[in-house]
Amino acid sequence: MSYFGTDGIRGKFGELPITPDFILKLGYVTGLVLIENNDNPSRKPSVVIGKDTRLSGYVIEGALQAGFNAAGVDVNMLGPLPTPAIAHLTRSFHADAGVVISASHNPYYDNGIKFFSADGKKLTDEMQTAINDKLKAIMSDSNGSDVLMPILDPAQLGKNNRINDAKGRYIEFCKGSFPYQYDLAHLTIVVDCANGAGYSVAPRVMRELGANVIAINNTPDGININADCGSTHPESLQKAVLEHEADVGIALDGDGDRIVMVDEMGKLVDGDGILYVLATQGKTPAVGVVGTLMTNMGLELALKEAGIAFTRAKVGDRYVMQELAAHDWILGGEPSGHILCLDKSRTGDAIIASLQVLAVMQAQNKALSDLTEGFEVLPQKLVNVRLSTMQDPFEHKELVTAFDKARATLEGRGRLLIRQSGTEPMIRVMVESDDEIECDVMANDLAEQIKAVLG
Repeated sequence: MSYFGTDGIRGKFGELPITPDFILKLGYVTGLVLIENNDNPSRKPSVVIGKDTRLSGYVIEGALQAGFNAAGVDVNMLGPLPTPAIAHLTRSFHADAGVVISASHNPYYDNGIKFFSADGKKLTDEMQTAINDKLKAIMSDSNGSDVLMPILDPAQLGKNNRINDAKGRYIEFCKGSFPYQYDLAHLTIVVDCANGAGYSVAPRVMRELGANVIAINNTPDGININADCGSTHPESLQKAVLEHEADVGIALDGDGDRIVMVDEMGKLVDGDGILYVLATQGKTPAVGVVGTLMTNMGLELALKEAGIAFTRAKVGDRYVMQELAAHDWILGGEPSGHILCLDKSRTGDAIIASLQVLAVMQAQNKALSDLTEGFEVLPQKLVNVRLSTMQDPFEHKELVTAFDKARATLEGRGRLLIRQSGTEPMIRVMVESDDEIECDVMANDLAEQIKAVLG
């Protein structure tokens, strides 16, 4: 059993694994793993901890802190900050690990934990496995955790330190990614903070670079994070851009690592559109771009037209990062707005990605709508087929034949994606085609065939 998903540990607060008791043990065993991997026994390992704006973050923060301290690890508390800020400050403080308390774009009642290694990248599989193995042992101890969580001599315990200038450090890091010869003095920008971790830093970054900033959804109360706002609900941003006659709109998600944008006409520019702008119209055109299985084929075709290589990774920024490393490329991302600009940051960063697009707008003196003119999104139809129990459609010959026929029909002008849900008994059928009617008909027909065979 693994407690870790593709993006750390996540769930509803108050239910395993997101309970104070579990989180205490998680902090403790993670501390033990850091101590075991400490190559400088003359000092205690240290971690940095940041969080988004959920009320449950206070409880989780306290439990994690206690667990790390009990293991003999020092803790630097950063407060509410975007996930990429934690990645940056992990490196800046030369910490052994960074910890983010967030459930990203999920509703307020969910929360989670994700880790960064000392170099500001996602935790290695080896270290994650070591933490998971110790967690399984401590959670299965029928006599409680007294033996597995021994009390240290007080002189060996870790200590805590509140970092009061963490926001300022991150703001300067973001500003440093923007070309010094430009500023944003002539732009009016609407920033939708999703009532999340970026509520106090994203508007400041834009203002300090000279923009006229209109911040919305920037008054978190602990439960309004992602509530009909942010990158998952860009409608309010589109409306605000038109109302204020703004030049551009920027929407973050709850933990500040995803971004979507809105042009001056109120049109949504998602992660695919952002990748198109950065790949084709940046200072130096990209050699190659990594997308995912969900990346619209329109981007693939547009990049091919521009002579830029393109490849797909599995869904998840972890897998995009792996593909970038394999090809020695620097630009990749997902339609949902995880954008990796590895020449600027070690992880997906909404603020830094938006600044790179704004830099292109300034360098070319063009509106965002002009920069996206060469990118046409293919019509897409997604149908979810709910089953009584999870089954693999590729184990049924008649379905494989139907899928192959559909792919042959779409070759060169569209694509088919059949995915099993990782969390529920559901098959997702996605069809993209240059013919919208064909797109709808084919997706619904394949969904009916799957339902007929798998029930």
